[in-house]
Amino acid sequence: MPNKFLILTVFLLAICFSAVAQEDQKEDKKKNPNNVPTEELTVEAGSVIKDPIDPLSPARAAFYSAVLPGLGQAYNKKYWKIPIVYAGLGIGIYFYIDNNKEYNRYRDAYKRRLAGFEDDEFYGTVTTDGLEEAQKQFGRNREISLLVTLAIYALNIIDANVDAHLLQYNVDDNLSLKPHYKLNEFDNTGDLGLTLNFKF
Repeated sequence: MPNKFLILTVFLLAICFSAVAQEDQKEDKKKNPNNVPTEELTVEAGSVIKDPIDPLSPARAAFYSAVLPGLGQAYNKKYWKIPIVYAGLGIGIYFYIDNNKEYNRYRDAYKRRLAGFEDDEFYGTVTTDGLEEAQKQFGRNREISLLVTLAIYALNIIDANVDAHLLQYNVDDNLSLKPHYKLNEFDNTGDLGLTLNFKF
């Protein structure tokens, strides 16, 4: 069974990386459709070369992160976020497994007590009511760990999507938003505001 899981994981990784490589080739083709060497490209004076906006890039990044956490961050070339994603998921999974193990220990002891046996590992130290309360506590902790892990997985997808949007954000000089401060001469107070400039 573990071998099948390993083969499936390697297969999915190969598909994802080949899709990323194909996307990079498509982007290179869009930038240079005639395969002209980049040294021969000339630019007129005063013209600005802008990268084309790909409206599907955020959706693609989110899809990659949904298939394999961290893959959307790699697609956005934010490699430093990948260890953070896996650390968060790993911690959530660790606490889920630990709380599930403790829950099963107390549940098994509680069942043996109800069956009339007095040979469980907690006999003499924990009462039957204490075993029941411990089951509730570890069950609640297990559910919280699962919810936190799912939330980190969802945040991984949202981060990849938002980051892909921000990579295409227009930050040139034709569009600017600047704060300004002006002294009001009538009542000798200051006015704070924002100025939005858009040049055609």
